[in-house]
Amino acid sequence: MADYRGKLDGRAAEATVPEYTFDDVAVVMGTYNEEAAVRTVIEDVDRVTDGRAEVVCVDSSSDRTPEIARELGAHVIRQPAQGYGVAVREAVLTPDRPVVVTTDCDDTYPMEALPRFLDRINEGYDVVSGDRLYYGADAMPTFNRLGNAAFALLASGLCGDRVHDTTTGMRAYRRDLLQDIEWTENTGLSAELLLRPLLRGYSVVEEPIDYRERAGETTLDPLRGGAAIAGSIVKVCIEERLRRQG
Repeated sequence: MADYRGKLDGRAAEATVPEYTFDDVAVVMGTYNEEAAVRTVIEDVDRVTDGRAEVVCVDSSSDRTPEIARELGAHVIRQPAQGYGVAVREAVLTPDRPVVVTTDCDDTYPMEALPRFLDRINEGYDVVSGDRLYYGADAMPTFNRLGNAAFALLASGLCGDRVHDTTTGMRAYRRDLLQDIEWTENTGLSAELLLRPLLRGYSVVEEPIDYRERAGETTLDPLRGGAAIAGSIVKVCIEERLRRQG
């Protein structure tokens, strides 16, 4: 496990870093008609962090998602529905806490992994990326699982580092990194949030996580969404390669 978790390092995490606690953490997500799961997700964050982590929801729902989130103490930002990346980009750039954790609001990601993610940040990593495929992701539809494996192979070939899960929605980042990079993708933002830091030499590690069956219905078309993600991976890798050469 230790060998696996260290494979994706962009550089050695040797610098002295502050010892962050959950008082320094914001857990952020884009939400769209997630009233079936939003209470569970926010309550899990509160339980695991003893209510110390900030929760931010960027919401474009037509159901009770924002009301439930506010009742539970989350900071809710309303915006028109413009796609996954627009919401998540707003979510990651909003908090002023030094550690930002992304998750999806469908109860697929284990908030119990938050202490491990924070530990990895405190070890000096800039990005901690949750690898859903390590344990098999049996709860993920087969088509999606195969697609995610293909995205990882594509990204690995283009960036020259072995990537195991390119499109996971659960990651921890140092806030400074999120503020320093210009994020351009929409459907493919999850891949961009991993690949740009990796190709710029930030210290990145993948952390195996369990993946659960989602609560509620997905709104992403797997074929169109998959094509958009693959296109984003190619575009981001080419842009970053050209940036290094220029």
